[in-house]
Amino acid sequence: MNVSDSIRYIGVYDDTIDLFEGQYPVPQGISYNSYLILDEKVALMDTVDQRATAKWLDNLQEALGGRTIDYLIVSHMEPDHAGSLFKIAELYPEMTIVGNAKTFPMISQFFPIDLTGRTLVVKEGDTLSLGRHTLTFTMAPMVHWPEVMMTYESEEKIVFSADAFGRFGDPESGEEWTPEARRYFINIVGKYGAQVQAVLKKVGGLDVRTICPLHGPVLQDNLGFYIGLYDTWSSYRSEEKGVLIAYASIHGHTAEAAAYLADQLKAKGETAELINLGRADLSEAVAQAFRFDRMVLACSTYDGGIFTPMDAFLHRLRAKSYQNRTVYLVENGTWAPMAAKQMRAALEEMKNISVAEPVVTIRSAMNDAVKESLNHLI
Repeated sequence: MNVSDSIRYIGVYDDTIDLFEGQYPVPQGISYNSYLILDEKVALMDTVDQRATAKWLDNLQEALGGRTIDYLIVSHMEPDHAGSLFKIAELYPEMTIVGNAKTFPMISQFFPIDLTGRTLVVKEGDTLSLGRHTLTFTMAPMVHWPEVMMTYESEEKIVFSADAFGRFGDPESGEEWTPEARRYFINIVGKYGAQVQAVLKKVGGLDVRTICPLHGPVLQDNLGFYIGLYDTWSSYRSEEKGVLIAYASIHGHTAEAAAYLADQLKAKGETAELINLGRADLSEAVAQAFRFDRMVLACSTYDGGIFTPMDAFLHRLRAKSYQNRTVYLVENGTWAPMAAKQMRAALEEMKNISVAEPVVTIRSAMNDAVKESLNHLI
């Protein structure tokens, strides 16, 4: 695949992986993107996960057409992108490795490699000429590791964006970008909203026609849409008005209340998304929580506290800096309802969360009084 006449996509789509980063289900797989710029000098933009080294090397050799590599640009040292660095450094001993001051200590930590005479250390605003193409380096610390940097190619107006603007799934599937990009961003990068905002300001000053991320499709049309979503996500604003109803139910009564509430909200013309935390992928539940402006937490009391699926969900929300939302509470308990109190305590550890009153309390099972309370919850 060509990004342009002189820039080749040489990445690999991995449909054999089931968990990305050991925790995120990826039923549609994920791509490890790498690019080759062919000019007077040849620049390789990142490597791939070692799971894909062999296929990547085949793609690389075909794109090189017998040429050698002058520069390897290391945007990000996470192993899904730098996993093949040691192999390519062995194959091309004359190749210069380009990174910033935080890159090279990490290379030495990951690989038994002698970097003597092989490095070019760059900083914010530094440039590298390949001939017709000029690369300008932009530091992007904590988006989402400290050594991350982006590269702007001014001739063709391309941003090589590291993990930013990435997406789970097959880059050539043609599926809607937003759902898996949202799940990817919120769970992997979402904690670092302030840092993403800083980088967006830098990128906003550039004339950009193409975004080449390290996962997912190359983006060339309607770039304002993608940048706009990143601005929304990284500033912790909701994408749309709607209610996520996330429930954790032991014997089904709390689930019944959650489903009843969803039906009532839809009847009023509200968008309502129902998620069973006992079965759902938590990364998807967290992404949906960030998507909407309101959320209902419906939870059974368990061992005098929060039922474990809800506890895990709240922990993940806190870790990903969930904020700026209104949350409603529904609890269930046969003899000593305690879930609401402890859910509230967990929410109070998050930023700018408004917990609405009153709390709906279910004593064991649904009845008309509970239905009436739910009718007036939102």
